[in-house]
Amino acid sequence: MTTDVVSLEILRTQLARVAEDMGIVLRNTSFSPNIKERMDCSAAIFTPTGEMLAQAEHIPVHLGSMPASVQAVLDAFGTEPRPGIQYAVNDPFAGGTHLNDLTLVKPVHVGSRLVGWVGNRAHHSDVGGEAPGSMPAHATELVQEGIVVSPMVAVVEGDWTPEFLDPFLAATRTPAERRGDLSGQLGANEAGALWLASVVEAVGMSEFARMADDLLGYGERRMRAAITALPDGSVSFTDNMEWNGALLPISVEVTVHGDSLTADFTNTTDQIAGNINAVRAVTGSCLSYAVRVATDPTIPATGGAHRPLSLVTRKGSLVDATPPVAVAAGNVETSQRIADTLLGALAQLAPDRVPAAGQGTMNNVLVGNDRFAYYETVAGGQGARPGRDGQSGIQTGMTNTKNTPITSIGMHYPFEVTRYRLRRGSGGDGRFRGGDGIERELRFSEPSIVSIMGERRLTAPWGLAGGSNGLAGEDWLIRSDGSRELLPSKCTVDVAQGDRLLVLTPGGGGWGPPDGRRQTMDTRPHIGA
Repeated sequence: MTTDVVSLEILRTQLARVAEDMGIVLRNTSFSPNIKERMDCSAAIFTPTGEMLAQAEHIPVHLGSMPASVQAVLDAFGTEPRPGIQYAVNDPFAGGTHLNDLTLVKPVHVGSRLVGWVGNRAHHSDVGGEAPGSMPAHATELVQEGIVVSPMVAVVEGDWTPEFLDPFLAATRTPAERRGDLSGQLGANEAGALWLASVVEAVGMSEFARMADDLLGYGERRMRAAITALPDGSVSFTDNMEWNGALLPISVEVTVHGDSLTADFTNTTDQIAGNINAVRAVTGSCLSYAVRVATDPTIPATGGAHRPLSLVTRKGSLVDATPPVAVAAGNVETSQRIADTLLGALAQLAPDRVPAAGQGTMNNVLVGNDRFAYYETVAGGQGARPGRDGQSGIQTGMTNTKNTPITSIGMHYPFEVTRYRLRRGSGGDGRFRGGDGIERELRFSEPSIVSIMGERRLTAPWGLAGGSNGLAGEDWLIRSDGSRELLPSKCTVDVAQGDRLLVLTPGGGGWGPPDGRRQTMDTRPHIGA
């Protein structure tokens, strides 16, 4: 490293601030509650060759996989893009994750020289497909989940290209909302490009390139030092996905050798005719997240920190899916289990750092019909940590969103929230207790289609070091006539006016053997009166 540490830290915080401000622009100018209120979006900055240089603290599964989108653009259009354009991609098999997550990337020039890229990813609440929200539980192929955008030119000199915009809006049930969210994405990249260019101009192009390289090298050295502090050796762990009442294993062997770490998922089950398949970019993002948890979260989240990590997968497996399988839940649900599996292995190497399992699901709820589409992920219990209880009612693992406020739901959607509280006693017992899940009930005001994408309904979030498991989740459909149906963890169902959906999210696992502390158990019936 030739840059002094003070200058390097100033540059790091400047670039992180640019990414954070891009996220603020996107959230403040978008239309949908999913982006404006829930903040289901992310932003990052990349080198001219596509390596991540800085990110905001947004959504882990977005950020860890976004470099694949930039690389897909570079592969498709070359390393010398012309100024004034932006590229779009959501194809999971060409740099994306699942179809709802549209990534927009823009080359940044100072004069005629390419100095980097800015990019943002936003979850669009509906991109077409066979059910509102674009996550039909019955999907077996990608085309059933919505419009596929392979890397393409989407914006030229501030205007959308009809080749991108027209089919994208034609596919969705909510074109006005989609146009508003797209405009937010476009503006966020334009603002980020201006801010990044100003940083480059302030230090000079050659000096910036040298300092950026030093920043990547610094992140690499920090990660190598953190891995070196782990004991050498190989450890294994297996956890399971739930599908049609069966358990599908995700298995990993983690090997630490000196200053490098390898995660080998070769023994994971094959991909299936369903939507829980995850592409390799998602698995890579889980690896980056889990290693940061188990080592040092203060390491700069750059491409340099990824260099000491090696990912081994088997093509055609649940964690490295190949076309044409469906993948909607692979991004939101399988990512959670991949992270749990990695953390279960890493807990054997760093028992003083790794928490018990969190809720291990995003509890995706999608509601809509021909005129609206609502998307929500419902929080749950955090796993207890060495030395501290888990938090209750919080997003864990590969997501980092907020909730949609009840007042916002009342303004935008034809249903109401009739119950919203902690699921008392759902966290696992132990010396340190797991956090509690949530009870959230919706009452529908008009006929709609509901899709549920959840996990940890058949298996419970595991405890660590002698701690107890958290409670598994439940999803209940309560009809207007009072009849009740326990729903499977993944389903698409019709609901009528007056019907209710009650989601009970899992609690986190406990850590350490119980030491006489007592949980306050909620003895009320799960589905209420």
